[in-house]
Amino acid sequence: MNNQNLFADIIVDITNENLDKTFQYIVPDSMKEILQPGMQVKVPFGKGTRTIRGYVIQITEYPAIEVERMKEIEAIVEQGNSIESRLISLAAWIREQYGATMIQALKTVLPVKEKMKQKEERWISLAITKEEAEEYRSSYQKKQRSASRLRLLEAVLVEEELSYSLAVHKLNISSPIIKSMEEQGILQISTKRVYRNPIKEDGVERKKDILTPLQQEIADAIWEGWQNEDYRPTLIRGVTGSGKTQVYMELMERVITNGQQVILLIPEIALTYQTVLRFYHRFGDIISVLHSKLSLGERSDQFERAMKGEIQIMIGPRSALFTPFRNLGLIIMDEEHESSYQSETVPCYHARETAVQRGVLEQCPVVLGSATPSLDAYYRAKRGAYRLYEMDARFENRELPSVITVDLREELKLGNRSILSRVLQEKMEERLRKKEQIMLFLNRRGYAGFISCRSCGNVIKCPHCDVSLSQHNNGRLVCHYCGYEVRQPEKCPECGSGYIGGFRAGTQQIEEIVKKRFPEARVLRMDLDTTKTKDGHAQILSAFANQEADILIGTQMIVKGHDFPNVTLVGVLAADLSLNISDYRAGERTFQLLTQAVGRAGRGEIPGEAVIQTYQPEHYCIQSSIEQDYLRFYEEEISYRQLASYPPAAHLFAVHGSSMDEKLLEMGMEYIARFLKKIDTEKRLRIIGPANESVAKIADMYRKVIYVKQEDVSYLLRMKKQLERYIEINSGFKNIKIQFQMNE
Repeated sequence: MNNQNLFADIIVDITNENLDKTFQYIVPDSMKEILQPGMQVKVPFGKGTRTIRGYVIQITEYPAIEVERMKEIEAIVEQGNSIESRLISLAAWIREQYGATMIQALKTVLPVKEKMKQKEERWISLAITKEEAEEYRSSYQKKQRSASRLRLLEAVLVEEELSYSLAVHKLNISSPIIKSMEEQGILQISTKRVYRNPIKEDGVERKKDILTPLQQEIADAIWEGWQNEDYRPTLIRGVTGSGKTQVYMELMERVITNGQQVILLIPEIALTYQTVLRFYHRFGDIISVLHSKLSLGERSDQFERAMKGEIQIMIGPRSALFTPFRNLGLIIMDEEHESSYQSETVPCYHARETAVQRGVLEQCPVVLGSATPSLDAYYRAKRGAYRLYEMDARFENRELPSVITVDLREELKLGNRSILSRVLQEKMEERLRKKEQIMLFLNRRGYAGFISCRSCGNVIKCPHCDVSLSQHNNGRLVCHYCGYEVRQPEKCPECGSGYIGGFRAGTQQIEEIVKKRFPEARVLRMDLDTTKTKDGHAQILSAFANQEADILIGTQMIVKGHDFPNVTLVGVLAADLSLNISDYRAGERTFQLLTQAVGRAGRGEIPGEAVIQTYQPEHYCIQSSIEQDYLRFYEEEISYRQLASYPPAAHLFAVHGSSMDEKLLEMGMEYIARFLKKIDTEKRLRIIGPANESVAKIADMYRKVIYVKQEDVSYLLRMKKQLERYIEINSGFKNIKIQFQMNE
């Protein structure tokens, strides 16, 4: 038994207004071995002897006030493993894993509970018997000036309960007349709470897809594993168009039939429209949706509906993972490879790892799906930590698109300086004649100002880190991993060409080029500018799905999971942009984006084609995406990661620092690097930096980063814990914002 005092920080009310207010209690010796964050406890509260319930959010050896002034926890609540307890336990895990304050983790995990005006609806019903109402009806029929009263009374007699809004707007009854009849005691007005529902689909026909033999086989095998208590996360790798969604729906139906709920995570708001519609066709009103474009009232209502059991399926991006379902039976993470599952604000949690942990706490399985799984997930599947199922054929054995590669270096030599290659222009003309649709994808994800040669395709890279150097305004090229810096060349160091510089074209310029080249075509553009409004994504995607446009131009948001049967041509305008960002995952991101983009073509009955324009057609990422060959890509990429000790072969821990004082930030980050070297007594860490972030200054805040590599994640977490304590007790860090990020 540990004789040292332990203290528990406890919150006594789970609302966002009170999350910052915690009270500290002494942990009795009898509880030291069993008390955990998230547990519900009974504690004495206030000056009297009142006992209330609270939740343990943190256990520490450090008292916040004099120990003599503290009270002891009275008891652990038996059967206190409520949904709140489990979510608090999840917050404690996030805090431990990703580095944040417990308050930050709690505000990420716990449902929104802003004090908001409830949405209510008024209803009209009889305050008298039907016999008495009939007498009033006869009286009104005899009086010409009582037509409105008669109309209202007859409607209430038929409906028994009539919407106040319907009476005013459809029956043209004025409010004074309703009030008068209420005061006479003929009618009564009642109010009911109405939940804001972000899904507005009326008269949708329900339908259930018939599964192919392979889909049925995989769904049955996954379900059988769960029946045999094999709750390892499941990874489904299925080529684009193979029908992973049908497998999801089959598993969801079985879980819901068992009286449990499902969370379905999707990576982008842009996917919500089509995804929700497909699932709504299958499951109806038991579905709801969460995303950042909803109003606070809508978000709050969805969480409350989930708590009350009024919905069984929640669909949405990252934040939907924290839906407070009381009997969660399944978490599905579609397109699990997407980088948007990584939070960029504190705490910097990854939705995949957090979903797996919630699955452990809720004792529910997790299913991951992708045509191009992240290396992290596939690496674990190959090693047996995940169950793996693979679908290598499209639904109904439809053909994968044929792919043409265009070498942009050759286009330049032949005098074509347009962003549209000659082959792509010819293919577009052909599709427009046939009344088929086209998608043009500009691969600008993570674009960070790299420099390349248009003549030979050479990219200026860091000699130490094998990532591209980033262009800065002072004419310098900088590596954001190690800080290496060099002057920007005026000519290509490989071929001597003067055609060297950054890529400047955006979606708006491409839209202008396309309209000028194809004036008869109807063109839609989808990017951040055109999707600012609440329903911007849905409006554009709906218009394109209804064939109100011939060509859709956009960035990565147009190539993720959408299903447009009439799209037979996809043009990838600059395949190299994401390949050359200063990130060790650049090759992986490029392969995933290109494979997803190519997969948008030919999803209907007409075979599809894709044109990939690139300066590096020989690169293994480009070649693997052309062949839609994930396994070839994986083998090449994992060998590179193992050589360079990058995830998933090793763990990468990032320490991000920011401050308005540049000198203070430099000094603080240098002290952190020295401290890490000092506590690494076994010399197991590989420390890189400090170096400038890819964007070194935002809103007057200077930004730097240190990367730490190590194969053993538990060793890294021990180092992180010591570093957190070092930062906490050193006042010099008060004006430096430190943020941790674990890349696994």
